[in-house]
Amino acid sequence: MKTMQQGWLSNWLVKHEVVHRSLGFDHRGIETLQIKAGDWDSIAVILYVYGYNYLRSQCAYDVAPGGSLASVYHLTRIQYGIDNPEEVCIKVFAQKDNPRIPSVFWIWRIDDFQERESYDMVGISYDNHPRLNRILMPESWIGWPLRKDYITPIFYEIQDAH
Repeated sequence: MKTMQQGWLSNWLVKHEVVHRSLGFDHRGIETLQIKAGDWDSIAVILYVYGYNYLRSQCAYDVAPGGSLASVYHLTRIQYGIDNPEEVCIKVFAQKDNPRIPSVFWIWRIDDFQERESYDMVGISYDNHPRLNRILMPESWIGWPLRKDYITPIFYEIQDAH
């Protein structure tokens, strides 16, 4: 049986008894971790204090119909120069029936529009976000366009036209 290699962050979280799941490394060697939504805000603060002060990107996706939604954060630590940054990828999952994840807007302000877009497209509510409203779709839009279990109203209009 193959054992999964763990990076420094996963080892640190194990040492401090923080529940998480190592998802291994991507093709660039970046460690990817799954974190419980309830632990995300405190782990985000720890990462920021450790030097991950740049949120490179945040996105969200629908994992599977009837399953969960994921919010993904790519964080960068540039310690002694831009030539060799440390990066980590954090995935936070939420159930579709109540998709709530703590906002990290107050840690990385750049996350304002990214969390709003994730809310708008897949319906994740980011707790304590100061302006969590639609950013791409009109306020009157019902539903979440990028959820696999959601069919947009335009689909029905096309079907009725035929």
